[in-house]
Amino acid sequence: MSTPIVVVGIGADGWDGLSPRARRAVEDADVLRGSARQLALVPDGVPAERVPWPSPMAPALAGLLTEHPGRRVVVLASGDPMLSGVGSSLVRLHGAGAVEVLAHPSSVTLACARLGWAVEETQVVPAVGRPVELVVPHATPGRRLLVLGSDGGTPAQVAALLTRLGYGASRLVALAQLGGPAERRFTGTAAGWPHAATDPLVVTAVEVVADPGTVVLPAVPGLPDAAFEDDGQLTKREVRAVTLSRLAPVPGQLLWDVGGGAGSIGIEWMRTSPSCRAIAVEARADRAGRIRRNAVRLGVPGLEVVEGRAPGALAGLPAPDAVFVGGGATAQGLLEACWAALPAGGRLVANAVTVESEAVLATWFAGVGGDLVRLAVQRAEPVGGFTAWRSAMPVTIWAVVKP
Repeated sequence: MSTPIVVVGIGADGWDGLSPRARRAVEDADVLRGSARQLALVPDGVPAERVPWPSPMAPALAGLLTEHPGRRVVVLASGDPMLSGVGSSLVRLHGAGAVEVLAHPSSVTLACARLGWAVEETQVVPAVGRPVELVVPHATPGRRLLVLGSDGGTPAQVAALLTRLGYGASRLVALAQLGGPAERRFTGTAAGWPHAATDPLVVTAVEVVADPGTVVLPAVPGLPDAAFEDDGQLTKREVRAVTLSRLAPVPGQLLWDVGGGAGSIGIEWMRTSPSCRAIAVEARADRAGRIRRNAVRLGVPGLEVVEGRAPGALAGLPAPDAVFVGGGATAQGLLEACWAALPAGGRLVANAVTVESEAVLATWFAGVGGDLVRLAVQRAEPVGGFTAWRSAMPVTIWAVVKP
């Protein structure tokens, strides 16, 4: 073994499914770490000390090398250790040079093989230890999803969620014990799902079908206003779409949504990519709660909400890649704090509806440049027996990239 930690992927087929190289790694180990179920898959004749993971598991992963100094450590993982697995965690903690990964076919690969689905055309939704609402941004008609859940109750949770969203006609297949002698499948529609529980080792496959009249919520910015619970403090649909185009969401980047209101900007930022992150800063507790509810319902439960008044509440937050100021531009020191927090190449977008806040944005525009736009939206509404245009309040949008 050339590295301190070797991670061996093992499937439901156990020892018989391991490659010769993986078997040799296990047989040569001084210490085997894994769950009790995984350790039981190794034949009794393998002499290594077997140490099951404690709960919680994270401290043991961090201290793995110090706990077994000078010993050959092999970690057992389910399937592909780098697909929502312990291999990714160990590399993150100890570095790629300290970890060798011997992968087994993943549950995703096996599921697609059973269903005849192309892997590259299938959306994988990791929901192990995470809210099943992560499915929401991907639930659009015609998509094929594979949901990786925590236990045998995940298929029923996915079915119930899809039914609430208006996708009760979706076809579900729960694939249990993939690759092993006890492999089996459970089938049904979301609305008529008959299996309260299936198997702890299960993958939920979904072919998304919309019920008649279901309003599809795409991942691109500009969701209908009705998609959000709000008290009137909401960046309206057309303005929101333009604002997000200037914020330019990039996978893996962090947004500060300052003055979150209903949370619409941060939520739509995160819906563009599973790796996008956002922090909503909101002074009012009732609105902060509303942001959290909107985030869960629209499929981004990882949105962080900070209750407090900016700029004071911004202290200590992780540095953003982009900042949106939806209101309060006149607050003393707010734009200064947001500008100072941004790195070179970071984007700042601020919206204003009052003359006073417009004046602040105009001053900043004159000082650091960027783009200053006034957006006026009119909607057709009935007037007696006719139709006329009704104007919404114009919104001034200042967008700038920090040099």
